Amino acid sequence: MNETTPIKRVRHPEKVNRPDNPIQRKPSWIRVKAPVSKTYHETRELMRGLNLTTVCEEAACPNIGECWSKKHATMMIMGEICTRACAFCNVSTGKPNPLDPFEPFNVAAAVKKLGLNHVVITSVDRDDLKDGGAQHFADVIKAIREAAPTTTIEILTPDFLKKPGALEIVVAAKPDVFNHNLETVPKLYPSVRPGARYYHSLRLLERVKEIDPEMFTKSGLMVGLGETKDEVLQVMDDMRVADIDFITIGQYLQPTVKHHAIDRFVTPDEFAALEKQAYAKGFLMVSASPLTRSSHHAGEDFARLKAARERSVAARAHV
Repeated sequence: MNETTPIKRVRHPEKVNRPDNPIQRKPSWIRVKAPVSKTYHETRELMRGLNLTTVCEEAACPNIGECWSKKHATMMIMGEICTRACAFCNVSTGKPNPLDPFEPFNVAAAVKKLGLNHVVITSVDRDDLKDGGAQHFADVIKAIREAAPTTTIEILTPDFLKKPGALEIVVAAKPDVFNHNLETVPKLYPSVRPGARYYHSLRLLERVKEIDPEMFTKSGLMVGLGETKDEVLQVMDDMRVADIDFITIGQYLQPTVKHHAIDRFVTPDEFAALEKQAYAKGFLMVSASPLTRSSHHAGEDFARLKAARERSVAARAHV
């Protein structure tokens, strides 16, 4: 009897026939050490034991060693297969599996076991679902509130494109921070984020504030994809018009030769200048560095974000 070898699933079937983009050598300020700590491995085993997916692994985040050694992990709900095919992203694409009804409870159990003060929950895009997964997000938030009532919750959501009513479901669940990344400047959307629409994403974040003016909003940009400085500054202005509180800016790192090529490596001094300009435009919180990612240092940043709002409110009261 012949044994059949299981066929390994291709992570990015839509990219297979694309020409290769050679991966550039990283400059000294980008390189990080491989994760080796005991706590890193304990965090990894906990996620495996609860059948949970993390964006840290799926997106090949360079900060995974640092974060997991502190028991910080960004959990990615609704499976590990995305219905979009963004040119920058390392998450698998294709036809997703049905939602796991036990996932909200498993996520909550992990949050409680890790003793997290602040947790970040993200997801794949689920264009196959009627509500884009909005109710599942709400169920996860509710489960965490019940299991770990003192933990603050930050969500990093898809854009819920053509999913009327979905955003309202998620906002009604009352996360502490609503994050949705614009990712790049408008001119690069067709090549970098072809399934999304820049102004829809911007409007999504603006709508959060219209529904709940007290909810913190956050968005992130990658640089090094081919944008100009003026285009980045324009996106900052667009975000401030939408009353976004917190901006993150980090270096794009190319996952494989089939992904979007790196245009250039932005220097630490350039990031420092962008941070200064973002604060000047009125953001309450800014994180801009080569290794900045949406959920990197999210707990510490949330504490600073709250303090910044309190100072802003106090300053207005004295005017």
